[in-house]
Amino acid sequence: MSSFADFQNEIYLNGLGDVLPGLPTDLTRLERLARKRLSPGAHGYVAGSAGTGATARANREAFDRWRIVPRMLRDVTVRDLSVEVLGASLPAPVLLGPVGVLSIVHPDGELAVARAASALNVPMVLSSAASYTIEEVAEAGGEGPRWFQLYWPKDPEIAASFLGRAKAAGYTALVVTLDTPMLGWRPHDLDQAYLPFLRGIGVANYFSDPAFLKGIGGSVGADRSTALLHWAAIFGNPAVTWDDLGFLREHWDGPIVLKGIQHTDDARRAVDAGIDGVIVSNHGGRQVDGAVGALDMLPEVVAAVGERTTVLFDSGIRSGADVVKALALGARAVLVGRPYAYGLGLAGEAGVRHVLRCLMAELDLTMALSGITRPADLTPEFLRGP
Repeated sequence: MSSFADFQNEIYLNGLGDVLPGLPTDLTRLERLARKRLSPGAHGYVAGSAGTGATARANREAFDRWRIVPRMLRDVTVRDLSVEVLGASLPAPVLLGPVGVLSIVHPDGELAVARAASALNVPMVLSSAASYTIEEVAEAGGEGPRWFQLYWPKDPEIAASFLGRAKAAGYTALVVTLDTPMLGWRPHDLDQAYLPFLRGIGVANYFSDPAFLKGIGGSVGADRSTALLHWAAIFGNPAVTWDDLGFLREHWDGPIVLKGIQHTDDARRAVDAGIDGVIVSNHGGRQVDGAVGALDMLPEVVAAVGERTTVLFDSGIRSGADVVKALALGARAVLVGRPYAYGLGLAGEAGVRHVLRCLMAELDLTMALSGITRPADLTPEFLRGP
């Protein structure tokens, strides 16, 4: 029997000694707690979405439109949630997606996330916009699996330097975020005039990078204004096109995944360009207001390229049942974002582990109660939808 579901028994047994979980086991309740405990700026940055929040709502509404149809009288005693993604064996089809500037919710930031992920052998995707450096996070994660996410900067020397550092530090796959050539219109942040980067948070990789330092003529120094202005000038690159993907292959010899794919034509172009995988994602609704829910596009992308490349999913995952739905619609694995950021803010490393254990335990139980023993057996026939 899979060990993930045993977390449920552990909780009940702890209850015999009047020990209750420190955080809710319904992960949708974490945001409300975080609102009470985090600073307004930090909470708004993590929870906020683009514009009216319509895209973030569409992400959740898309999940609600699909319903699981459980099957009975199937032997589900022994279950195996492991999957292979881009040549790596994962204990479950779950990764920690890239979330930047995590020190705004907890001082240990990405270091705590790396430790929690490593303890459960779950890959962490480190954001370029981290509060700690590529090397520091790698050290904190030890032997745990790790991927690196690139926000493609205007300066190609910085991009190449980031990729070289990540490779040297043991990051095995590259996730390139396409949907953020510039920041979206985010009222939660704008109303508080809160952008962590301009306060020197989330720029550790830049301020420690030789190519970046070359651009400012030396070290950052006590007066960081020059460095911050240079960061603002090079972050994001709206000029990047499909023709530029060759640059990635020149500087990265491992798997490359494009994050932010929502249209089938873009998925096909990615595959034709030799990209190893795509992540169907709308950045959790943080970039384009009024956009389609990410899950709505997953079946189309899978139908277009699923037999030729690895399709992953991101945006809106809040429960094990959500993971089941995404897998049934063709995703190889999913990335979770905001829930673990809330867990980090509420309880540090232990909070991240709690979120992961809850998510994987619920995934395990939902699969078993639906008559499924392996992720590969999840197909659209287990769902009813639009």
